[in-house]
Amino acid sequence: MEKLLIIEDDPSILRGLQMNLQLEGYQLFEARDGDEGLRLWRQHRPDLILLDLMLPVCDGWEVLRRIRDEDPETRILIISAKAHDADKVFGLSLGADDYITKPFALAELLARIRAALRRARIRAGSLPLKFGRIEVDVSGRRVLVGGKLVEMTAREFDLLHFFVTHPGRVLPRDQLMLAVWGSDHFGTPRTVDNFVARLRSKLEEAPEAPHYFETVRGIGYRFNPS
Repeated sequence: MEKLLIIEDDPSILRGLQMNLQLEGYQLFEARDGDEGLRLWRQHRPDLILLDLMLPVCDGWEVLRRIRDEDPETRILIISAKAHDADKVFGLSLGADDYITKPFALAELLARIRAALRRARIRAGSLPLKFGRIEVDVSGRRVLVGGKLVEMTAREFDLLHFFVTHPGRVLPRDQLMLAVWGSDHFGTPRTVDNFVARLRSKLEEAPEAPHYFETVRGIGYRFNPS
């Protein structure tokens, strides 16, 4: 289930989006100001963000800047009453993937959401991900080190894929557990530690002094691709 974060302070628009997007099968998170939106983005890492610009506390422009400073990949669709071409150009130049003005037709909004998510899936599934001597073939679910195939279980591959698509970020154990094992899994943080140890043994030149899979004491891990 793909995750959408709605950052919108207009109650009527928010209710309409909630109702219709839930019917489309998306998992939703909602924020009514910019600071809450940034907090929920960091906590849940949604696949797409619907972002209003005229927000209390921290406006949409600043939310967009902060997200793009840390994350070039998450799809961001601006929904705003600002209809001037200059605003649209500015939003796209800051890193938004699309811009739709209020009032909008629901069918058009849904089509744009589907298109943005489809582009994200195509990009994630078609490009090999490389770091050092290691290549992750996402579509083929294969991992090669120096051109040689390394055996991976399905869960090891899913954890590796999450790491390589979130480079440089501190990833708490509970976030890794939720993203890779799902909310209905009854594992413990130790489960994550054990699987990270497996990745290190298979991919690190010196597993006892890991370079790629760094421990962040008391929190979780950080993936360093360089």
